[in-house]
Amino acid sequence: MTTLAVKIGFVAIARPTFDVPLAEEMTARVRASLQSAGLSLYGPDALIMGDDGVQDAIAHFNDNPPDLLLVLQASFADSTMVHQIAEAIDAPLIMWALPEDRTGGRLRLNSFCGINLAGHALKRAGLSYDTIYDAPESDSAINKVRAHATAAAVKAKLKTARIGRVGENPAGFETCLFDANMLKKRIGVEVVQVDLQTVFAGARAVEPQKVAAVEAQVREQVAGIDEVDLAETRGTLSTYVTLNEMTEAQDLQGMAVRCWPEFFTDLGCSACGAMSMLTNNMKPASCEADVNGTITQLILQWISGEAAFGTDMVDFDVADDTAVLWHCGLAPLSMADPHSVPSAALHSNRKKPLLMQFPLKPGRVTIARLSEAGGELKMVIGGGEMLKRPMAFGGTSGTLRFDSGTQSAMDTILNEGLEHHVSITYGDHQETLMALAKQLKIPVLRL
Repeated sequence: MTTLAVKIGFVAIARPTFDVPLAEEMTARVRASLQSAGLSLYGPDALIMGDDGVQDAIAHFNDNPPDLLLVLQASFADSTMVHQIAEAIDAPLIMWALPEDRTGGRLRLNSFCGINLAGHALKRAGLSYDTIYDAPESDSAINKVRAHATAAAVKAKLKTARIGRVGENPAGFETCLFDANMLKKRIGVEVVQVDLQTVFAGARAVEPQKVAAVEAQVREQVAGIDEVDLAETRGTLSTYVTLNEMTEAQDLQGMAVRCWPEFFTDLGCSACGAMSMLTNNMKPASCEADVNGTITQLILQWISGEAAFGTDMVDFDVADDTAVLWHCGLAPLSMADPHSVPSAALHSNRKKPLLMQFPLKPGRVTIARLSEAGGELKMVIGGGEMLKRPMAFGGTSGTLRFDSGTQSAMDTILNEGLEHHVSITYGDHQETLMALAKQLKIPVLRL
């Protein structure tokens, strides 16, 4: 599991006409709570109460840009200081205001009024922000800062991400179409086109010792290798070596691969096992040249620190309130139910190896899709529980219970004309996805 390194710029503002000692105490508590939660803060130590402090903070953050800017309204202040900081620093902004005890005496901080004024000014100026109104030790406040900071770090990584697209999507799979120029402009991802025959030529030319090394590794993880055609299996393993080396040589963070029919008809093997291994090694791969699917996997992988699986939704049972997520055999091995043994398998229709066959492990999952349904870029976000059930279909599959209910999820998919692929990762990361969509200015559709 990997963790994103996130830099949070922290500024506390106040006015000297309010209770400065209390503002300092509350600032120290907020700082301590965030740091004890493992979040990295930097910025001015003292309260900022005037223009000199604002300019010093701006200069500091321009020299060392943050992923996220957190402004603590330690006491009331008008909108001037926040507005200056927000205009000068190109980073997502959260303003945090503090409740105070209703003592019947002096209003010592009046923090909420400060972010109210600032929010109005920022809206007028067309500047984005988010808010927290909570106590320094609030778990929900800390989780919100973490979610927005992680989203900001993912947004920054997307600006330099490169996805390899091998071949083109099959005819009739408009769900895998994408707008390369729009993706580059809106989120920063660059799509690198790769010729399918170049991959085939590379796979045929892979040195035997490289294939043997991968085969030895697979034999330790997957049962039944000797029960499938070994020559054809080595075609899949050679494909993995070729695609993996291509990601390194061209600095590609993921691959979207036209997996059929040519892999079966020209190379004589399946691409599924190769994509499973790539994804398991944190280089997400999707089939049918689904670029947006791969980008979604990459986003989920960065957020969760674990692999993400691009999957079809193939069956809905409203009475049982479950759905089946399935694909031929390209899920990462890290998602296998620990009580099962992954096995080598043939493609169910084309009868070629190598596929990874196993049921998905039970647990909480986040569901997402960077969608272009209806011609508009949007982020589809949902959650659910992967249940411990027998494998519904051969390949890699899992039985899911949507948080929203099976009927509602199915109706949304069909009525909105969504793509047939979604991506999943384990854990509940919906708040971070919502924050990322807001930072990217992409509308959200809840699944």
